[in-house]
Amino acid sequence: MKFLVASLVTAVLFISNTITAQENVSITTTVVNVTSDEGKVSFALYDKENFRMKPLQGVSSEIKDGKSVVTFIDIPSGEYAIICFHDKNENNKMDFAPNGMPLENYGASNNVMNYGPPNYEDAKFVVVDKSVRLEIRF
Repeated sequence: MKFLVASLVTAVLFISNTITAQENVSITTTVVNVTSDEGKVSFALYDKENFRMKPLQGVSSEIKDGKSVVTFIDIPSGEYAIICFHDKNENNKMDFAPNGMPLENYGASNNVMNYGPPNYEDAKFVVVDKSVRLEIRF
């Protein structure tokens, strides 16, 4: 009887650890065409409710050979979008000309580039039970 109980407890713990491990995954994002290695690329992860407001996670990365890579960790299943920009002068904000045109390159998940700021519906992607890898182009 003790053996049966111990086996059941072990099985339950194993299954719950496996389920927990699958719920929170990572999103690795690479910008593949940065125009120079100066500055950094800043990335922001959003869901629909907070898109372009306050990111769920924000990460910056150095640039090497025109590429910048970040990994968002412990991401629960859901729908997300990523926006990033080349912060050439490392002032931690995107710079704009007086007429409102961006002075620094930017991109979003799914690489849909329209005139104006990124749109959530164009940039959204789904995270289920596996880690995700994305490439973004400016």
